[in-house]
Amino acid sequence: MVLEASIGRVTVIELSADEARRLQLRAQGLLGTDGRRGGVPGVLRRLGAVQLDTISVLARSHELVPYARLGPVGRAAVEKAYWGGGAGFEYWAHAASVLPMSEWPYFAFRRREFRRRGWRWHKVPEGVCDDVLKRLRVDGPLTTKELGGAKSGADWWQWSDHKIAIEWLLDIGEVVCVRRVGWRRVYDLAERAVPADLLAEDPDDETCLTRLVAQAGRALGVATRADLADYFRIKAEQVDAVVEAAGLVPVRVAGWRNGAWADPGALSAPARGRHATTLLSPFDSLVWDRARTSRVFGFDHRLEAYVPRAKRVHGYFTMPVLAGGRLIGRVDPAREGATLVVRQASLEPWATRTAARAESSVAALCAALRKAAEWVGCDTVRVERMTPTDLLSNVNARLAE
Repeated sequence: MVLEASIGRVTVIELSADEARRLQLRAQGLLGTDGRRGGVPGVLRRLGAVQLDTISVLARSHELVPYARLGPVGRAAVEKAYWGGGAGFEYWAHAASVLPMSEWPYFAFRRREFRRRGWRWHKVPEGVCDDVLKRLRVDGPLTTKELGGAKSGADWWQWSDHKIAIEWLLDIGEVVCVRRVGWRRVYDLAERAVPADLLAEDPDDETCLTRLVAQAGRALGVATRADLADYFRIKAEQVDAVVEAAGLVPVRVAGWRNGAWADPGALSAPARGRHATTLLSPFDSLVWDRARTSRVFGFDHRLEAYVPRAKRVHGYFTMPVLAGGRLIGRVDPAREGATLVVRQASLEPWATRTAARAESSVAALCAALRKAAEWVGCDTVRVERMTPTDLLSNVNARLAE
């Protein structure tokens, strides 16, 4: 139940931890029917940003995000929703992300910040930017390889002059990544790729930040100051400066150490409906903030892809399992031909504390794995290791049915 308490002259809405969790699930499109409206374009608009990552196990992360909300969507539908007809662009939001093209003007604050700094990771070679712009103007959209190659040495950070130049032009908004081919960025001139009305807009920093904090609030439903800052990787003091102008209202969530803010739309009706049962990308916006995931779901998640194999606890590409509005466990999937192989599956201790809970959690885990296997074209599923270990035979027997 939503309660209101007055502190001084400010009315603060009080929420239980469960209410905050459900509001966040609904806002993220994982509770109720709203998350399915508008298909993949609707997912992108609702979240405001879909993070990209190079790792591909079942699929790439930007494909897993709509899958979790919509079910088995095809790769072509995802790519069309992100890139088709200038629908979206890639830029630095919460890391490298796909963004709706409508948000182009509101990242002007970040483009100006790059310009003031004068560089990002590498000093920009003199004259090369002009050469790159000339090539794009004459030849049309190009990859770094087509511009002359990405590397000048064996190591990934040893960028060629053309790679440094094109990435700098992307940072400052002279060029735009309009799609990816074979995971290579395809760059085009902003004047060609961005609609003229959007390109002409030049909102000041306050307007940009107000827009992004409002979007973060809508995408999260309920969020602390740190949550709002992390969503688009802005500074906490920038959140403070615009949070009221963004239309968010103060709330207090039972058990949360810090105060929070909520989207008024999220508070307008109780969060009810059918919960998604699915595997999540570790880069899904529901869980990409580890501190928030721990606070909201009591789930401590860590991507171990860059941890030495011998030191991994849960596996290379650990995907949280969402069921009943809770993160009940995690799996480390791989493919062997037409078999979806789970190298390691783990259920949270609370999810197996009683026989009834264990039964429910195993059923949900198997349902999520079958659904994922069907989506990627596998006809069998096998779990190699399981925590708790005594559930392994039960899980595999269910999966074999």
